[in-house]
Amino acid sequence: MSGIVIRNGQVVTALDQYVADIYCEGGKIVAIGENLEVPAGTEVVDASGQYVLPGGIDAHTHMELPFMGTVSSDDFFTGTAAGVAGGTTSIIDFIIPSRNQSLVEARDFWMNNAKKACADYGFHMAVTWYGEQVEQEMRRVYREDGISSFKVFMAYTGAIGVDDDEMIGVIDTAASLGALVTAHCEHGLAVQALQRKLVAQGKTSPRHHAESRPSWVEGEATNRAIMLARCSGQPIYIVHLTCKESLDAVVRARQEGQLVYVETCPQYLLLDDSVYDKPDFEGAAYVMSPPIRPKGHQEALWHALSCGLIHHVATDHCPFRQHDQKVMGLHDFTKIPNGAAGIENRIALMYTYGVATGRLTLNQLVDVCCTQPAKIFGLYPRKGAIRVGADADLFTYDPAASSTISARTHHQRVDRNIFEGFEIRGAVTNTVVAGRLAFTKGELRVERGSGRYLHRV
Repeated sequence: MSGIVIRNGQVVTALDQYVADIYCEGGKIVAIGENLEVPAGTEVVDASGQYVLPGGIDAHTHMELPFMGTVSSDDFFTGTAAGVAGGTTSIIDFIIPSRNQSLVEARDFWMNNAKKACADYGFHMAVTWYGEQVEQEMRRVYREDGISSFKVFMAYTGAIGVDDDEMIGVIDTAASLGALVTAHCEHGLAVQALQRKLVAQGKTSPRHHAESRPSWVEGEATNRAIMLARCSGQPIYIVHLTCKESLDAVVRARQEGQLVYVETCPQYLLLDDSVYDKPDFEGAAYVMSPPIRPKGHQEALWHALSCGLIHHVATDHCPFRQHDQKVMGLHDFTKIPNGAAGIENRIALMYTYGVATGRLTLNQLVDVCCTQPAKIFGLYPRKGAIRVGADADLFTYDPAASSTISARTHHQRVDRNIFEGFEIRGAVTNTVVAGRLAFTKGELRVERGSGRYLHRV
């Protein structure tokens, strides 16, 4: 593999900014400095006037996920390719067994699907039931596959959701391994009761999806998840946090000394629930769980992000096409597949509406999009860092560029973009994945199956 050098860029990490060249060879960063001498034949990227950042990590994606009678429309190749176009060079996806299915059997299914990825990938293991078999299989995937995070769903009761007793078992087993539990926090039974009530009243449009999952349903479950983790003396990671009530629960726990990690997503920072009122069933594009919140919650999230209460901005990338998948719920919102695309636009959105507006610094952007997920999920300093010996995962960002987000031009394999029409300041101009120039000047140069599995233990 020939080397590549990025010259004259403003290198930005979670702590520093400085002008330097970065020379990569054999998939690693091997030298950083000014006016580096490099071997003849080295590929040169001129980053003058641009930022150079560590490759983005999206620790919450769902590629080719079987869900609600269909399968999310990006597979591991198309989804990771879209991520590369947006500066994301590694993902952590989810193995999600059916209830009573062997975790190992599900692992084999997802591992096989992921072989087509063109960026590095790891997995969280969802635990959708609990018993002696599950306990042993948690230990096995931790030991054999380096899966060091386990997810529980407090929603989807009767399907992949777990009850409190099962959740305690998962937390205790994870604690014995030194692993981390992540939690989708919504009170599943309350959601089901609200869904039944709304449907019985003939309220079946996308707007009523949001009404069936109000913020207090998330807030209660977040508080309960934190309490259950406290019983075991363990940290916990809250996925896709959306609302003030959940933030209140996190603040209380942090003030009392409990370690709670928090993730949110761009859609919860930038959209409000008026999206559900779009005509002609367009509101279905925004049906996800938890749903987009009313105005007011967004500013609370931005404040939490700016002060470090939120550690990671992920995407929950789980796209479904409007014309043949979302339409399954045309007459019943409970049948609309939950999810939307976001992996390609994450970093540009955070730069435009975070850094460029003064809500975040560049260093904070790197921290929440690159460095913190690497640290939390056992990938640092291999990932999330610009230092000699780290993986050669980097991207350049030109702050002088501009564009408009559109489904007509994105690389995500879906016919809607929930950020359609958003104006973007700056652009990802080059993405280096494992020392290869995988995206440059608007052109993807990805190789199917080139992604490496990330063993995190």
